[in-house]
Amino acid sequence: MNRAKPGFNDFKVGDIAVYPAHGVTKVHAIEHREFAGQKQKFYILKVMDNGMTIMVPTAKVKSVGLREVINEEQVDEVYRILRERDITIDNQTWNRRYREYMDKIKTGSVYEIAEVLRDLSLLRYEKELSFGERKMLDTARALLIKELAIAQEKEEPFVAAEIDRIFEDE
Repeated sequence: MNRAKPGFNDFKVGDIAVYPAHGVTKVHAIEHREFAGQKQKFYILKVMDNGMTIMVPTAKVKSVGLREVINEEQVDEVYRILRERDITIDNQTWNRRYREYMDKIKTGSVYEIAEVLRDLSLLRYEKELSFGERKMLDTARALLIKELAIAQEKEEPFVAAEIDRIFEDE
């Protein structure tokens, strides 16, 4: 018998999950629907920031990157990444950097999102960010704040202030 690990591909209604590039969601329902002539089981997710609904076939959880909210150890690693200063920010064109950062955000990896937030936050002290980069900075920041707040059971403004303090002395 092929049993999934608890917590992976095994969400229940009411569980909190993270969907790449959209952030923290809540499992609103689990439904069986016919799709392409086959009956499939779907997670119906509601994005917590904007209420958007996403349907994810339960069989595709791994391939789309749906995952649990990070744990305490992973929270510490995110803050370590944000505080890291021994990095080299590539001096490539803004649109090439934008594509690279967008790819990182799309992975859904909290660590990659933390790197995007860190790199763009530091870069803005060196030069003016393009409109797209500013928007991406806001997206990475919002995704991290929401997940860190839930992971740490803290209010979002408190987490936002913690993140802002990390970059205020640059």
